[in-house]
Amino acid sequence: MPRTNFQELLDAGVHFGHLARKWNPKMAPYIFDQKNGIHIIDLHKSIVKIDEAADVLKQLARSGRKVLFVATKKQAKDIVAEKAAAVNMPYVTERWAGGMLTNFPTIRKAVKKMNTIDKMKEDGTYNTLAKRERLQVDRLRAKLEKNLGSIKDLSRLPSALFVIDVQKEQNAVKEANRLNIPVIAMVDTCCDPTPIDYVIPANDDAAKSISLIMDAMCAAISEGLEERKVEKEKEAPEETAEKPAGKKLRPRKAKAEAETEEAAE
Repeated sequence: MPRTNFQELLDAGVHFGHLARKWNPKMAPYIFDQKNGIHIIDLHKSIVKIDEAADVLKQLARSGRKVLFVATKKQAKDIVAEKAAAVNMPYVTERWAGGMLTNFPTIRKAVKKMNTIDKMKEDGTYNTLAKRERLQVDRLRAKLEKNLGSIKDLSRLPSALFVIDVQKEQNAVKEANRLNIPVIAMVDTCCDPTPIDYVIPANDDAAKSISLIMDAMCAAISEGLEERKVEKEKEAPEETAEKPAGKKLRPRKAKAEAETEEAAE
């Protein structure tokens, strides 16, 4: 069963593309028609592509991998931050720091610096600093939190990127392409779909459109996480069941050996 339906997509305005004169010809396969100078996206193709992308995200979540959500445009950032955080996935909604993927070790160092400041506050070292130094530390912590706080749990490169507005986030897409990290994206009629591995043809400007597709993606991730949890719970009783069996064998073996020794005597 599809994760969305035609009417839902229509009501959310997913079908509205950009002005026909601003189109990218490579998006032609996903365009249904033109009305009042605006391209109309073929929602039947959007439904198929949403399901395809959702299946990929579900499998990644099930295998315990991370997906990095990227959306810095005004109408998308709050929606993405809320929904990605709800499924415990990292996200970038403030600014894409150059080298966030290609220079990942440096980014991790900055995140560690943020953790070090937190430890200073916990162990009391922070209170021993002069007032001016404390102000500098606070400013640095606030800056790091704003830019990197949402990826502080990302200890290794993400297994995929989910991008909203591939034109605005072209640096993120380029870095992912360079590292062969799959890119899933909402792609509007004015964008080039070539660098995207999983294209979701959709209006990437309307908040309703963004919210609906994010819901479908995050629902898939939740399913994957739930299946992973169930699998782990199944494995746990099996492991605990094996352990007592292993312990019982030893006394029996020792008893048998003792009986053998008695018989010999």
